[in-house]
Amino acid sequence: MQDMEKQEAQHEQQPAPADQAAAADTAQAAPAEPTLEDKLAAAEARATEMQDAFLRARAEGENIRRRAQEDIAKAHKFAIEGFAESLLAVKDSLEMALKIENPSLESLKEGVDMTLKQLSSAFEKNKLQEVNPQAGEKLDPMKHQAISAVPAEQDANTVVAVLQKGYVISDRLLRPALVTVAQGK
Repeated sequence: MQDMEKQEAQHEQQPAPADQAAAADTAQAAPAEPTLEDKLAAAEARATEMQDAFLRARAEGENIRRRAQEDIAKAHKFAIEGFAESLLAVKDSLEMALKIENPSLESLKEGVDMTLKQLSSAFEKNKLQEVNPQAGEKLDPMKHQAISAVPAEQDANTVVAVLQKGYVISDRLLRPALVTVAQGK
């Protein structure tokens, strides 16, 4: 008798085969909703991806900035290279002139003239231009520096004489021309 009771109890605990089929159909028909743990894991994975992408972009930005600084430093360091190269011929000519033991006045003048032409060519090649105003030209305070004012027969604030030439390099003033100007009448 006890065996029968045990069998009945087991039978009651097990769902009927029809109930099992219905439960299986319900599980297959309804998609499994992700649990909070699944959502959290997905969000953490996405955050890790984003952090990695951010760190890579930041490192790339730093590399670009560092390379740009190096390029600027090299440009500053070697900017004068072309000008210096142009002046080498001038220096060579001067050294050769000093090696001549008994130069004549005429050969010295000729050598200085040739050296001045080389220097002028180097200036021209490197966009270094003279500021040499003519008498009567209006004083330009951006290019000229008036040293004194003298009585003259020309208009006030016009150049009377140039004491020293000025120079500009690529439209930037290196040294103003030193001039005397006419006083007002």
